[in-house]
Amino acid sequence: MKSLLILSASLLFLACKGEPDDNSPADSGPVDISSNIIIETSMGAIKVNLHSETAPITVANFLDYVDQEHFDGTIFHRVMSNFMIQGGGFELKNDVPTEKKTGDGIQNESARTKKNLRGTLAMARTSDPHSATAQFFINVVDNPNLDYPKNGGGYAVFGEVTEGMEIVNKIKMVEVGTGYLNSLTPDGRVASGPHQNVPLIDPVIIKSIRREPKS
Repeated sequence: MKSLLILSASLLFLACKGEPDDNSPADSGPVDISSNIIIETSMGAIKVNLHSETAPITVANFLDYVDQEHFDGTIFHRVMSNFMIQGGGFELKNDVPTEKKTGDGIQNESARTKKNLRGTLAMARTSDPHSATAQFFINVVDNPNLDYPKNGGGYAVFGEVTEGMEIVNKIKMVEVGTGYLNSLTPDGRVASGPHQNVPLIDPVIIKSIRREPKS
């Protein structure tokens, strides 16, 4: 598995390599970045204000994946109650979490984005600072160690929860353990390969992420 935050072997982030001056969003076409989003999960809805002014590349890339319906059926595959919840990279196929294909990595905008405070959304990546694609995480506490220039360049914040933080708090409390991301046992437990902080009983599913209708 290529994802997660430089804390363990399966670190907090997904990625494809790319240089900061030639990275582009998932699709080469223009993307309207003026919208906010609604994350519909199996535990409830989360509304997010996107930071298009401070993170235009990141927001455009994320909305491109939204418009492609990339996130439909993906899961929160890493949950840490004192850190963050992460998703957007794995979907369930016949109850088996399977990594989804993505486009190239994008330029890391963390030097100009807002801080990794509780309730903010940031991009997951590998140790390459310009490797973020579709995986994201929601900070459930203030995480100043993720701000630029720490941790190899910081993690780019691109949005903030405006409604539904109680849903985030529910998700962060699901039972987790060391399991696997390639098969499930008959009782629903993740099995067959070690990954840390994996929800073990019921997967937390991202039913969809859509642009919030404009009034």
